[in-house]
Amino acid sequence: MAENRDPADLAALFGEPGAKPVDPVALARRDLKKHLPKRFFDRAEVLALDEGFALALDGRRAKTPARQDLILPTQAAADALAGEWNALTEIVDPDLMPLTRIANSAIDGVRGALAETANEIIRYAGSDLVCYRAEGPESLVAAQASAWDPVLAFAREALSARFVCGEGVIFVTQPPEAEAALARAVRRWTEGKATAPFALACLHVMTSLNGSALIALAVAHGALAPEQAWAAAHVDEDFQMRVWGRDEEAMARREKRWRDMAAAARLFQLVHS
Repeated sequence: MAENRDPADLAALFGEPGAKPVDPVALARRDLKKHLPKRFFDRAEVLALDEGFALALDGRRAKTPARQDLILPTQAAADALAGEWNALTEIVDPDLMPLTRIANSAIDGVRGALAETANEIIRYAGSDLVCYRAEGPESLVAAQASAWDPVLAFAREALSARFVCGEGVIFVTQPPEAEAALARAVRRWTEGKATAPFALACLHVMTSLNGSALIALAVAHGALAPEQAWAAAHVDEDFQMRVWGRDEEAMARREKRWRDMAAAARLFQLVHS
């Protein structure tokens, strides 16, 4: 029998109780140097409520770090979180629970700061990764074009946003119309009452990890698979590794970030299923 423990006690494990950070990545990837508790529950399940679908541990509602009920807007999203909890073996390790971490940040942080979070994403329009191209060598220029031109095509066709590119490190001033179109595309996700915090939290995670709001929006619209988006975001790094050799420490860090990227893309789709 698992230890009988109040799910609210997990607040300190996932973050500072009562804190409401704007940046969901800061919550989603918090490096916790704490003793990890043993698994204290037998079964995670989903409770259907009027306000949504709550995660429950042995029948008791799980809590976010700010001690709010962990409620998702769709059954599919809540089922995915329950699966994450049920997959735990001996300990409760937040590093293995990216869906839960992003959901926590959506509820505790983003819900009360929708406009601020949207603006954080929109700011990437002025320095989006896919708009800054290398002057050489030709193999890198070709790799960037292959990965990033489809993202710019998506922006033109789906968002009516025509971004321009520059070479080297010189700052590129984007057309105001392009930046306005990207802003509209981001802010549309603030309109759904139940889904907005989760959509924006996921978009923020994807934007921050990829260095590109356009890549994140392409994933959100289904124009890029998460794996394609991740590869596009690492064209330059992969080129450097081909030239200088594989960096195992960098690859280990990338794998950890990829888990968060994949979770953000998955949760985004689940809350809109």
